[in-house]
Amino acid sequence: MSRTIQLDDGQIVARSGGESYQEMLDKEVNPVPDALRENTNTFLGSDNLSTDRYLSREFHEREVEKMWSKTWQVTCRETEIANPGDYFVYDIASYSIVITRTESGEIKGYHNACLHRGRQLRKDYGSAREFKCPYHGFRWSLDGDFLGAPCQWDFPHIRAEEFSLPQVQVATWGGWVFINMDLEAPSLQEYMGILPAHFTRWKPENTFKALHVEKVIECNWKVAWEAFIESYHTVQTHPQIMPYLGDSNSQYDCWGDNVSRTISPMGVVSPHLEDVDPNTTVNDWLEHGAWTTDGERVEVPEGMSAREWLAEYYFEHYSSEYGVDLASFCTRSEIMDSILYSLFPNFAPWAGFHPNLTYRMKPYGDDPGMCTMEIIFLMRFPEGTERPADCPVQKLDKDQLFSEAAGLEGGLGRVFDQDLSNLKMVQKGLRNLKSGEVVLANYQEIRIRHFHQTLDKYLNA
Repeated sequence: MSRTIQLDDGQIVARSGGESYQEMLDKEVNPVPDALRENTNTFLGSDNLSTDRYLSREFHEREVEKMWSKTWQVTCRETEIANPGDYFVYDIASYSIVITRTESGEIKGYHNACLHRGRQLRKDYGSAREFKCPYHGFRWSLDGDFLGAPCQWDFPHIRAEEFSLPQVQVATWGGWVFINMDLEAPSLQEYMGILPAHFTRWKPENTFKALHVEKVIECNWKVAWEAFIESYHTVQTHPQIMPYLGDSNSQYDCWGDNVSRTISPMGVVSPHLEDVDPNTTVNDWLEHGAWTTDGERVEVPEGMSAREWLAEYYFEHYSSEYGVDLASFCTRSEIMDSILYSLFPNFAPWAGFHPNLTYRMKPYGDDPGMCTMEIIFLMRFPEGTERPADCPVQKLDKDQLFSEAAGLEGGLGRVFDQDLSNLKMVQKGLRNLKSGEVVLANYQEIRIRHFHQTLDKYLNA
């Protein structure tokens, strides 16, 4: 039976039977990194949320004006603009930003519009030696400097030194390229808080993009985002993974305004189930959750837990793949568990030494009732070898399933399809909530409350 205890010092302790995540860490053989030992236990209140946040055009427009234009957002991987002249277009709601690498190797970002008549300069991605407007031929260098235009004699009022492409802030972390349209905003390093220090051990910059799926979903982007920052929905939405996921013993943490985390232990039985033996846990995980099994049924040795067996399995597999002895320093948690961080507003990277999932949700164009969700797999490769090329993005429309994407045909695709089955129905159901309010749990949905409290700080600024 679940129970939550609110303490007088503004913290909460939550437990749902069985071992807590921190108690599982106590059983680790290798030293546990400090990042995993942090446990904030913050209490953020019990207030409800208005459904207008997901339905209102006015609320969406406030987000566009006051939040999307002032926050740090991931655009692409550094390797996707590896050479001078490479560019990548990042669209968010009504905004469009083009990121490029200059001849000197610097990464710069510009508002994606010709300063003559406003025609968008670039779309998607590619490579070019300059920015030349396809409409009338106005030209800018990769550094954003005005290079001229046909019949320039007819524009004596243009001063070249004042006609450069307007820039945005650009910074990098973990192999990702970030932008912020607000030139007065704090640096990315300050904005990210504890996140870079936590990820020092896992080095996401030393990975390549092995899978990238983008799908259109018929719901507000926040509806999709919220489905992936809590594990509370597992018991009803993903019953097939309960024999190997400690869903209601997940640990939730929040730091500052911008960073939060869920850690859901794997290789342990959900507190909602009873009398599940290690053989069931291991074989269900290998059948439904893993992408490395050969399909043979496993017998767990007497006296060995499912979590111990799975950790050894993954140590051996990924040590061979990475060319490093993971068992000598890696914890079981880092090779198995779902360790999912988020950076406000819409960047969610997994941590650990297994293939790292990353999620991103965005409004679909300027429609508050539609969004896109991206699922990206980052994979490691042996040190000293050539980095594999990043894969292209697979784009799915609103009527396709995640499991139709190459690489997501198995159990993981089914899990995403189960999430997908809720999202459109949530968007419809929100219009029929007579109270006009969404109710949240104090602990298991604390990251949703944390997210909306940060969003309100932007909207009310």
